[in-house]
Amino acid sequence: MSENETTNQNLASRRAVIGGFVGLGVGVPLVAACGSGSEASSGGSGGTTGSGAIGKSSEVPVGGGKIFTSEKVVVTQPTEGDFKAFSAICTHQGCPVSKISGEDIDCTCHGSKFSIKDGSVVHGPATRGLEALKVSVAGGEITVT
Repeated sequence: MSENETTNQNLASRRAVIGGFVGLGVGVPLVAACGSGSEASSGGSGGTTGSGAIGKSSEVPVGGGKIFTSEKVVVTQPTEGDFKAFSAICTHQGCPVSKISGEDIDCTCHGSKFSIKDGSVVHGPATRGLEALKVSVAGGEITVT
């Protein structure tokens, strides 16, 4: 093998290695952004710890709800004094739900909608409802486990 062939072969190998690292660096954030769905399919609550109050009951409107982003929890109040809690992780592909519109909890990643009453699917592509969590309200403080 000539010296030029050896040099060209070494350059090609370096390019392949560097290209692989660059591709990996770009691909990993894209995969992470879409979510693998493993958290949703495992039945995990997405980070709820049950370690104290997450907010005040006055923050949750009657006939609507509030998303507690850092706790990954949605708390709703379909009728006055009737509080419900759900995982804020969409069961379709693991995206966090992002807003509450009327009586729907919306995942804007792919368009799934869930009921504030029981977390059931109102509109797909999700085929399973949000995971129900235990909620209690005492002294105006909301606790979810």
